[in-house]
Amino acid sequence: MHCGPPDMVCETKIVAAEDHEALPGAKKDALLAAAGAMWPPLPAAPGPAAAPPPAPGPQPRGGPEGVGPPAGRGVCIREFRAAEQEAARRIFYDGILERIPNTAFRGLRQHPRTQLLYALLAALCFAVTRSLMLTCLVPAGLLALRYYYSRKVILAYLECALHTDMADIEQYYMKPPGSCFWVAVLDGNVVGIVAARAHEEDNTVELLRMSVDSRFRGKGIAKALGRKVLEFAVLHNYSAVVLGTTAVKVAAHKLYESLGFRHMGASDHYVLPGMTLSLAERLFFQVRYHRYRLQLREE
Repeated sequence: MHCGPPDMVCETKIVAAEDHEALPGAKKDALLAAAGAMWPPLPAAPGPAAAPPPAPGPQPRGGPEGVGPPAGRGVCIREFRAAEQEAARRIFYDGILERIPNTAFRGLRQHPRTQLLYALLAALCFAVTRSLMLTCLVPAGLLALRYYYSRKVILAYLECALHTDMADIEQYYMKPPGSCFWVAVLDGNVVGIVAARAHEEDNTVELLRMSVDSRFRGKGIAKALGRKVLEFAVLHNYSAVVLGTTAVKVAAHKLYESLGFRHMGASDHYVLPGMTLSLAERLFFQVRYHRYRLQLREE
């Protein structure tokens, strides 16, 4: 089974333009100002006055340390530190576990053919047994099987992720050129994560692992993390951002649209890392893969 960096919570590809060199400081500032005008502003958060700007000097690859759009009281977006490995893994793990019931139950609404098949199975049960009690148990049994296979596949997905890129974030994201991993920090605690990783063979960058601690959602943190990667794309002269996700919740899709993404289509044939494609798995586990695109400038 292939266990490369799976793309479930959020996968984004940034399609690069010709020039991949770092931009001069003045040009970076101008591009960030343009980016701020391009993307919808985040709501201002209450709190003390903003900290003074950082002293002149070399900046981290993703922009000034701890600088980001306001995402709630005391929240800042900054580059990952090695000591935050376990906190980042926990947020990723918890976010993926939420997908088990969402995929098993909410996700069924996205697959009308599967709904029809389940209805036919219930009808067949009644035709064979003539028992309303047994027929009423069929939907419960089918949903139980959906939960079982959703849990099985998603735990296999987690096993892959936790033994590849999430096993050593520093090595996988912070050391290779063109890659970065950011954390959202509130009161000294990591409450959100997002990553970007370059692919030199096609001159692209993937945005991976966007997730926010469930206790701190609704504060604009996810949007701030997304905008951090969009700023990264502008600073490094990429021309477009392409996002792929298997998210079931409507709120996730509204987030992408609020950042300026356009929905480019969906597929029901996406193979999630961890899937075995057995007949039972095909019957009781399905995901829909959505593609979004944000054009930063014309090529």
